[in-house]
Amino acid sequence: MNPQPKTTSPAAPAVPRKDANEWWRSAVIYQIYPRSFNDGNGDGMGDLPGVIERLDYLKRLGIDAIWFSPFFKSPQVDAGYDVSDYFDIDPLFGTLDDFKKLLAGIHSRGMKCIIDMVPNHCSDQHPSFQEALAAGPKSPERERFIFRYNPDGVPNNWRSEFGGSAWEPVQPHSGLPEDAGWWYLHLFAPEQPDWNWQNPEVDKLFLDYLRFWSDLGVDGFRVDVAHGLVKAAGFPDDPVDEEVWEKRLRNGQETPVSGPMWDQDGVHEIYRRWRHFLDEHYGRDRMMVAESWVPTLHRQALYVREDEMSQAFNFEYLLSHWGSPRQRHIIEESLAENSAVGAPTTWVLSNHDQMRHASKYGYDEPLPNLSMGIGIDDPQPDVALGRKRARAASLFMLGLPGSAYLYQGEELGLGDHTTLDDTLRQDPTWKRTGHQVRGRDGCRIPLPWNSTATSLGFSTSPRTWLPFPPEYRELAVDLQESDADSTLNLYREALVARRERALGTAECIEWLDTEPGLLAFRSGNTVVAVNTSHGDHPLPAMGTIVVASNPQVGRTGAAWNQDKLLPADGAVWLEVH
Repeated sequence: MNPQPKTTSPAAPAVPRKDANEWWRSAVIYQIYPRSFNDGNGDGMGDLPGVIERLDYLKRLGIDAIWFSPFFKSPQVDAGYDVSDYFDIDPLFGTLDDFKKLLAGIHSRGMKCIIDMVPNHCSDQHPSFQEALAAGPKSPERERFIFRYNPDGVPNNWRSEFGGSAWEPVQPHSGLPEDAGWWYLHLFAPEQPDWNWQNPEVDKLFLDYLRFWSDLGVDGFRVDVAHGLVKAAGFPDDPVDEEVWEKRLRNGQETPVSGPMWDQDGVHEIYRRWRHFLDEHYGRDRMMVAESWVPTLHRQALYVREDEMSQAFNFEYLLSHWGSPRQRHIIEESLAENSAVGAPTTWVLSNHDQMRHASKYGYDEPLPNLSMGIGIDDPQPDVALGRKRARAASLFMLGLPGSAYLYQGEELGLGDHTTLDDTLRQDPTWKRTGHQVRGRDGCRIPLPWNSTATSLGFSTSPRTWLPFPPEYRELAVDLQESDADSTLNLYREALVARRERALGTAECIEWLDTEPGLLAFRSGNTVVAVNTSHGDHPLPAMGTIVVASNPQVGRTGAAWNQDKLLPADGAVWLEVH
């Protein structure tokens, strides 16, 4: 097989932008899932005081910013993504004063703070929805949501992302006789009614949200379901019928990201209003990042035009399996599409909705249900192999130009809890699919801080909201602190080198001629390489090792000559001249 040809991929904006030098363009951003990071009050659930206790750990890790999954008031049907009050903290996580202390602690350490924004839907306990139920059909209050009348059954064939119909009958909730035949839309759980973004009151609510949290000093917003706010006019049936949709969901395949409920052009008008509002009142350093599951990288780039979002998660990169022959193409196309609109590319390998890459890469062939959770009766990943590949994949990703997101615990090499007792599962997908899709609990396990402490140092309570798998003890922070070859120290070393070598701000990368399965590019005077094949391969470069994914690859400062081979499942950065 012939080596891949040498080419150059652009990373600098192809068009000038006012935000060309903003912090978020090359930032390394750490996602905290609050209930699983650290418990400050001993109730077995992570909280904001617990995060405050660990801020020095995050500063030493070398990140630039923290993104918090929701901590707003919520019945917690979907772990806080069912918001009942967008302007206050749920007592489960603390108080608004706790958040202010946390924000001050983040800023005093030179880091930024990004919070979640959930504009597609709210909780059915939100006052606006309760008012809508009480007001009855065709009332102004109901115009804030999406209610439809159809006495013959559901208004259309749309399906919920958590299984079942996306329509819920109104009458059992309102108790009004006149609600017979009325339905409301929920693209997720029935307890998460969708807002009607054709209503100016909804637009005002979220402008108020941006103002409230920006005035407190928040530096950015991660926009949940950014591709879903606007639905196709007339609410036509989805071309993907119910049977196919449900089969895909049961098999753990990604549900379709196109259709009349997703990625409608009208969403961009909303984000232009938000961008104008933030620019006018706070400046371009107030960033927004889109969770936009869309069909193509070209469509994704539309969300990060200069007058819209700052970043969009690169889910095509996240979903690519270890050794995928498309990985270089995904990188090249991502850089080209984002450069064309002057935006950075935003890389990510794990998050709270997907299997951790340390587990995903423990399979030589991707299982069809990887994206929706692994259970005790599923084929289990090779833990050591997955962790080795995850270290290599992370090192390679951190060498790419643009911004990178880390999911809490990946710096420890954590995998999913793949043998979690099914009776302990809390993800609504598990219930909504009739216990056929296990869902996301496996990637949301609390972090291990101390190998000998109660609940591994996460909490003083012996019971945590989800239990630890046995292997988490050996990955606890206290053990990794003293191990020079630990995953934690690899991340620390890589983040220092990334900043010193300006890899995040590189204007382009030059791909090197390599054999299939070996990816290598030059960024300034640094060569970044990863070997996803099953054999060892020489690199078309010589230099000095800056950082390597494991000791078998080499040690920092050692020479790399033409006889040196990059081992399978290894990655390295070299200084070259």
